[in-house]
This record gives sequence, C-alpha cells and structure tokens, in this order.
Amino acid sequence: MKLLLASGSPRRKTLLEWAGYAVDVQPSNVDEFRNPALNPVEHARDLAIRKLASAPANRLALAADTVVHLDDLVLEKPVDREEAASHLRRLSGQWHQVTTGVAISGQPVFSVTTRVRFRDLRDAEIGGYVATGEADDKAGAYGIQGRAAVFVAEVRGSWTNVVGLPMETTIQFLEIAGLHR
Repeated sequence: MKLLLASGSPRRKTLLEWAGYAVDVQPSNVDEFRNPALNPVEHARDLAIRKLASAPANRLALAADTVVHLDDLVLEKPVDREEAASHLRRLSGQWHQVTTGVAISGQPVFSVTTRVRFRDLRDAEIGGYVATGEADDKAGAYGIQGRAAVFVAEVRGSWTNVVGLPMETTIQFLEIAGLHR
C-alpha cells in the first residue's frame, strides 16, 4: 500500500522513502493562514489537520506542517530575501523551537517540538546564505539538511523534525494505522 503525502515538501517525501515507505504525493492547496488565537504548536497541528482534510477519504494519508518559532513569535516562510535575512538575524545566537504538526488518517494528530540553537552569525554569512536561494521556501528561512547546517550549534530533540517530519514518532503512528515498511 502506498502512503499519500498531502504535502509538496520534497524533504518529507525523502524522509518517508528513506524509512522504506512507498509514497504518492498530492500537495494540499490549503491556505496556510494563522489563526492569531493559536499558539505556534496549535498552529502547526491546525495546519496538519486542515491539509489532511484535503486528502481523499479512501486513502491512507499523512499531512504535516513545520513551524519555526522563538517562543510565540512564528518565523514563517519568508516573503522575500530581506525577510529571510531578518529571520536569520533573529535566530543568530539564540535557542528557538521547531514544531511539526502531523495528521495521519484515522490517528490522533500529534506534534513534536525540537529546540535548536544557532551560533552567532555574521552579516556576511547571512547574506551569502540568503543569496543561494535555499532560504526562500523554508519556515524560519533555513534548512538544517543543507548549507544552514553550519549555523547550528546544538539540537535538542528530533533532527528529522527540524528537516520537516519527526520520523521517530511518525513511524509508530503509521504502523498503528496499518502501514508497515
């Protein structure tokens, strides 16, 4: 049986395939607006639920959304490279949280939060990274699995969560749902 991934994230697809799952991709077209009444963890879970609702009911599907936040301040995908640089300056030398909400057909929604600390970043490093375009489509304006790995001083929790899907927990829920590798 193939898992339907209700996400266009190539990183999520790769993580699932590395774990041994066959995956069909059908990105959700859900508006990712943030209800201001929700904290960042609730926001990630809410987006995952809304994305899962867009998947066909007759398929075992997984939807997820990753939120990068400094306490209650959510650092969304940057709208331009100036905002990407601003996000990275905020993260420089700081601990922040990365929360992924995950919804799987027939299972309770769950979320995983990982703490990440960036070392102090120089403006030239930030500018060079932003110029690569790697920050353009990523929450918090960085990808830990790419060039920004050199910014990370410490990770407390799931590394795959920071990439976009907490595989340690996701595998458990997929097995409960009847999908085995």
